[in-house]
Amino acid sequence: MKHNEVIQVITDAVRDAPGIRALFLSGSYGNGMADEFSDIDFVMVAEEGATDAVAEIWREAVSRTGDIVLWWDRTNVPVLINAITEDWTRTDVIMLKPDQMGSHTQSSLKPLFDHDNIYSDLAKTAPKRGPNVKKFKHQVEEFIRIIGLLPLAAGRKEYINGVLGVFHLRNLLVDLLIEETDAPNRGGILHLNRLISKEQQDLLTSLPPAVPSRDTMISAHLAYAKAYLPRARLRAAHLGMEWPERFEAATWARLGEAISVLRPYDKV
Repeated sequence: MKHNEVIQVITDAVRDAPGIRALFLSGSYGNGMADEFSDIDFVMVAEEGATDAVAEIWREAVSRTGDIVLWWDRTNVPVLINAITEDWTRTDVIMLKPDQMGSHTQSSLKPLFDHDNIYSDLAKTAPKRGPNVKKFKHQVEEFIRIIGLLPLAAGRKEYINGVLGVFHLRNLLVDLLIEETDAPNRGGILHLNRLISKEQQDLLTSLPPAVPSRDTMISAHLAYAKAYLPRARLRAAHLGMEWPERFEAATWARLGEAISVLRPYDKV
């Protein structure tokens, strides 16, 4: 079943269900940036919110589009249901009461039906948020902390954990690159290509893979440090954030003493 058919079948199934007041597309289908690989995100407005009865209405609607092979019913978020059908169509729904719609905007939703004209009362767009300096400072400190664990991983020969360290460094670098571009319409976590520039993509692909051996573990950490820390310093200066100088200096001193590693870049 094609996505537009899935959307229509689900819409028809819940349109006149007891207590259901509205159904909207959100996510990439809500903002018009969906492609054939997108999941289908819904916001359903029910008089009583995310009750068991409303969840059962939704399950019956999704089952009309195919056999359900995965069903996460309010497991991580108390108003969210994730489902996957046998053909691997992914649908998510957030179930809210009418008075819980205030955080949504018209630009992020596409009405499928709206019995009470809820959509017209929503703000057109969300106000643009400034950078979160506190969060960024924590990310920088976390990056330095992970680099500082190299002597532990090398001393214990915990090279598998060293691979996990490279994974965390990569995620922090990706977060920094996305912040640099300040890309709108970020979408889900699988839309990285639209969020970073070609130069940033080339940087990521140039970095060494995580291999569970001592020398490659260390060289990968240093490569990520060289890629991340100078850029993070520039970002910190732009944001007026105080750089954790003593922590970074102590970390490189420890690395030099413990495993003869020097800082792989000059200060910016």
